[in-house]
Amino acid sequence: MIEHKAPISGIAASGDMFVATAGYDNQVILWDARRKTPLARSFHDHLANQAAFSACGRYLVTASSDRTARVWNVPEMTLRSVLGHHQDDVEMAVFHPTKALVATASRDHRVRVFTLDGELVRTFEGHTADVISVEWTGDGDQLCSSSDDGTVRRWSLASGKESGAFDMKGVETDTLVMAPDGAIYAGNDDGEIIMILGSLQRTFAAHEAGIKRLVLDPKGRALVSVSYDRTLKVWDLEAGGNPRLRLTTSLPAILWPRSCAFQGADRLVLGTFGSSYAVFDCRTELWNLDGIATTGGVNAVAFTGEDVYAVGDSGTCLKNGRPHLELGSLCNFLTPFGGAVLSGGQMGVVFDAVTGRRLYEHHSPLNCAAVFMRDGKPTAVVGTYTGEGLIFSLDAAGVPALERIVALHANAVKSLACSGDLIFSVSATGAAAFHSTRDLSPVLAVARAHEKIANGCTALPDGRFASVSRDLKLRLWERPQNGRADAKIIDTPHAHSIKCTAASANGLVATGSYGGRVSVYDPRSESWTFDERLTAAGISSLCARGDGFLASSYDGEVYFVEPASGLWGRLAAEAL
Repeated sequence: MIEHKAPISGIAASGDMFVATAGYDNQVILWDARRKTPLARSFHDHLANQAAFSACGRYLVTASSDRTARVWNVPEMTLRSVLGHHQDDVEMAVFHPTKALVATASRDHRVRVFTLDGELVRTFEGHTADVISVEWTGDGDQLCSSSDDGTVRRWSLASGKESGAFDMKGVETDTLVMAPDGAIYAGNDDGEIIMILGSLQRTFAAHEAGIKRLVLDPKGRALVSVSYDRTLKVWDLEAGGNPRLRLTTSLPAILWPRSCAFQGADRLVLGTFGSSYAVFDCRTELWNLDGIATTGGVNAVAFTGEDVYAVGDSGTCLKNGRPHLELGSLCNFLTPFGGAVLSGGQMGVVFDAVTGRRLYEHHSPLNCAAVFMRDGKPTAVVGTYTGEGLIFSLDAAGVPALERIVALHANAVKSLACSGDLIFSVSATGAAAFHSTRDLSPVLAVARAHEKIANGCTALPDGRFASVSRDLKLRLWERPQNGRADAKIIDTPHAHSIKCTAASANGLVATGSYGGRVSVYDPRSESWTFDERLTAAGISSLCARGDGFLASSYDGEVYFVEPASGLWGRLAAEAL
């Protein structure tokens, strides 16, 4: 059966004929839009990020973390060409409105233009960070791109040079669209829509969290914004380009606010955390979630007492390999805290995974958590997509209760670790920060701790910290002294972005990548003592279990790793 086994990160529509979805299971699926049934599929060698149809509907292009974009014949889904030359993930690819050309946006900081046969025509350089989106102007003479460097840039196809740059005040901007009148609409991580028309820039407050996708209707009269605040908004574009809010709808829990496309004038298709896509009718304001089954990917694993907990895309919490309770939405972490196990994710709800109790609801997704001691009592900090730390203490009955909210970063908190009197955290910007466990005040901020997104961190038994990143480096951090924190930078065996890290009781540091590899570093011998690819899917989290580790994977499995013996394998339920 053709269906997605992992979240759908990209979606496109060709009139009312076809829908295409790109997934974190490496699959690209072509659907009959009228019946919402799969017709054919193809594969990338790594995550499939986005998809787009040509104006004629005969071709589909997909962008992937395998560092290629690929052009497929529709409806056969046979491969026409591979668009190479990229040195990092390709986040987006779009067809020229009239010519046989494709533009790509890559995390190698470049925008490229190819022929449909894969010949490189142009390479545009100027962005200083990952390029996340790219669009053609209506006449196709120019392109616009947005980047994590906080700028939007124009590029001339004819000259091959930059023709304009717009400062987004350093705020990461994931998405942009081009209106028929030449206006650019960009959505940023502060939840703002920025309109750029000529030399004019206007900013409109739109959402409470980052805007992940903007799309225009076929006539360019309505703008749709989808945000991590779990809302979708439709805006009418008035004279002068000002967006006027027409409607707001809450996103169902199964929706991933990363992708959206118009299917005709009034219907939207959106990616999900499930096996198929969702449809929203802008006239009736009704959702169609038919045929969407939950997927089995595991995003987090935790070991507490004698029990192993796991949770993932479906929101089903597993205890010792068996369904324990339903949390109702995708969850990203599991952190033991007193007699509870904290969890949470896309819906912004902090749960106790032991009882299923809802403890607090935030306005943005939740990424991570860690526990520390303060005044002799356990305290927990939960990291959010919008940069805050949610501080929980235990009430008289031992139930976690929100105590306060503190600012940790200006962008998403990707991971947290605690040791002694310090909280260590890393951010989507590549930054790291140290905060005091005593009064939660900032101790030290390191703006460029990593060269790319910092995904994970952990505390070592000796009081140091470790962090990992898309830059493929492991950093070992000394405790801050005299206004600085020294870090030893260690090359890793990984070829794909490092997702997570954990430290064992005997001081070994495990690292897990999106390529399915777990590598273990011994700081004492300064060597990598274990390096194995456990799965073709990515490693989503790691936790220590004695002198070894448990690794969860997007393939729905939990693996054990025993570095001392070199043994590893799938952890069967009866072995938990």
